[in-house]
Amino acid sequence: MTTWTPEDLALLTGSGSLVLTAGGDGHPGVEIGMVLVRGELYVRAYRGVRSRWYQAAHKHSHGQIRVGAVTRDVLLETRDTGPAHEIDAAYRNKYGQAAGALVASPAAHAATIRIDPAPSARCGCSPG
Repeated sequence: MTTWTPEDLALLTGSGSLVLTAGGDGHPGVEIGMVLVRGELYVRAYRGVRSRWYQAAHKHSHGQIRVGAVTRDVLLETRDTGPAHEIDAAYRNKYGQAAGALVASPAAHAATIRIDPAPSARCGCSPG
C-alpha cells in the first residue's frame, strides 16, 4: 500500500471535503466529507452500501480525488472498513455531533471506503 506524502496529508487535513470519481467513466464525481485516521483517508456513504457512489467505488476499486486544484489517482478499498470508532470520532470532531451521527450508523459503517494513493500517482499530482 502506498502512503500519503506529508504534503498530501497537509492538503487533506486543511480541506473540508473532496470530490471522488470512481472508475474512469468521465462522471463529474461527488463531493463528500472525509477524515484522516492514523494517516489514512476515509469516506463514508451515510445512506449505506446502496449509495450510487459507494457502489461505483466498490465496482471499480480505483478512481480520482480532487481537493482544491489537486487531482490524484487513487485506489478505493471497500473491504477494510478501518477502525470504526476512531473514524466516528474523527467525523464528529471535524463536522460536529449532528453530522458525525449521520456517518456513525451501521449502514454508514458498512459503506466505509479507505482511499489510498495509487502507486503510479506518487509524484503524479496534477492541477485540476
